Amino acid sequence: MIGNDWDEVLQVIWNSNGFKHFYNKIMEEYDIKTIYPPKDYIFNALKLTNYENTKVVIVGQDPYHGENQAHGLSFSVQKGIKLPPSLQNIYKELESDLGIKPRLDGDLTGWAKQGVLLLNAVLTVEKDKAGSHRNWGWELLTDYIIKVLNKKDSPIVFILWGNFAKEKAKLITNPKHFIIISPHPSPFSAYSGFFGSKPFSKTNNYLIKNNLEPIDWSK
Repeated sequence: MIGNDWDEVLQVIWNSNGFKHFYNKIMEEYDIKTIYPPKDYIFNALKLTNYENTKVVIVGQDPYHGENQAHGLSFSVQKGIKLPPSLQNIYKELESDLGIKPRLDGDLTGWAKQGVLLLNAVLTVEKDKAGSHRNWGWELLTDYIIKVLNKKDSPIVFILWGNFAKEKAKLITNPKHFIIISPHPSPFSAYSGFFGSKPFSKTNNYLIKNNLEPIDWSK
């Protein structure tokens, strides 16, 4: 499914009849409706950030539902696409926190390649219908991903923005890991505590403290 160590880590999921039935249902949706991201990008987060190298996890809800936006990474959009408001606010906080000027594009692939797993809880969405695939079954997979990451010996920083992501904190019980919780970067909540939360410097400080390479957030 993925082409790296996630295949072995998630083998029990891939081989389960329940997942196979669910995945076939999703593929049928692609045949009859406009679904995002494109099929080849559904598991992009796992393809770009393998299990062994994951040291930061940023949890999103579900993919952007506009044309050409989603490409399988939470909060990220493809090059050439207008920046969504939440991502604009993420860039603003990044500049405030680390002095990194906002980039012109919203493609966060560079973060993913450094070990930042940009994981949406729901991996597909119908065009123009936010949340349309919630509670279909994706959450069983993505919660399992968080659970197996929780078992890792090497420290991971989990960044949980907003009430939806905050719910995932209960899955993270290993004291080696570090959880950063704040309001969502959406315009509706960014001024309620997201701005000024300094997640990027906090993440790098924790990685350095644990003898891990910090993330170059400018990439």
